[in-house]
Amino acid sequence: MIIKKNENTLKYVSLITLTLQNAILGLSMRYSRTRAGDLFLSSTAVVMSEVVKLITCLILVFLEEKDFTKFQNALHKTVIQQPLDTLKVCVPSLVYIIQNNLLYVSASHLDAATYQVTYQLKILTTAMFAVAILRKKLFPTQWCSLVFLIVGVVMVQLAQSNGETSIGIGGLEQNRFIGFCAALGACVLSGFAGIYFEKILKGSEVSVWMRNVQLSFLSLPFGFITCFLNDGKQITTQGFFFGYDFLIWYLVVLQAGGGLIVAVVVKYADNILKGFATSLAIIISCIASIYLFDFQLNLQFTAGASLVICSIFLYGYDPNKQAKIITVRPSPDEKLLLPKV
Repeated sequence: MIIKKNENTLKYVSLITLTLQNAILGLSMRYSRTRAGDLFLSSTAVVMSEVVKLITCLILVFLEEKDFTKFQNALHKTVIQQPLDTLKVCVPSLVYIIQNNLLYVSASHLDAATYQVTYQLKILTTAMFAVAILRKKLFPTQWCSLVFLIVGVVMVQLAQSNGETSIGIGGLEQNRFIGFCAALGACVLSGFAGIYFEKILKGSEVSVWMRNVQLSFLSLPFGFITCFLNDGKQITTQGFFFGYDFLIWYLVVLQAGGGLIVAVVVKYADNILKGFATSLAIIISCIASIYLFDFQLNLQFTAGASLVICSIFLYGYDPNKQAKIITVRPSPDEKLLLPKV
């Protein structure tokens, strides 16, 4: 009874944390890219998030092993002695680096509410890759939810276009088309990397935290290469941490913690509750954007966002599971009333 109570507590705490993380991350990324003052380099923030994630996962692996020698041996055995297995992780490592850079581009060009809604297209891309790579079969309700998702995102994008291609906020030139393309690219990469990573996890006995150690460790070289390819001149002249302050370090930690929170939610919560957390994050982002960024909420955007929220719940709905729950066995008294065959 106590164990079940603790699991329920962890379930709802993790869901609340995921909701706040999803909402606050989008708002924080938007604010950090549009506020006055020195603009930090997003490519360096992506690298520092991987550093924080690597350190966190190393600590979690150490806590699993409960001994430094075992911890050291586990790292050597998994990372060094299995080079082919480690190379498999190179693919999602590179993909996640590019994806996180695209998310900063999207947050720079789209308001927080539109960014939050548009990024839910990762449900569509994840479903497509799940069908193609894992050979999963989707329920008719899930196919229907994907149609709702596409229509909802299109409505949101059209509601915010207003015939304008670019505006200037906080000294940064913005283009909604670039923002949408960056978000779409991030969704495609997120779907592919997520399904690829799931396939690796299913075919291996390596723990989730150790896989994340491999992932972050291999992401760092790709991240540094991306930094110097995109912002090499600025890093050389202004420094790697140019424009960093408390807000940027907080953003780095928040982004790094996102993946770890999802891992906890997947363990303790089902898809319906996870969908509820995501939907609530969209609502929080919309309301906060009105007060923080003078976001203009109109009927078309509201209808589009509502369709996206409905699609999230519909995609997580499992009719087979619900049928088992609804099935009620007759009581002993009711059995007496049943006709004998």
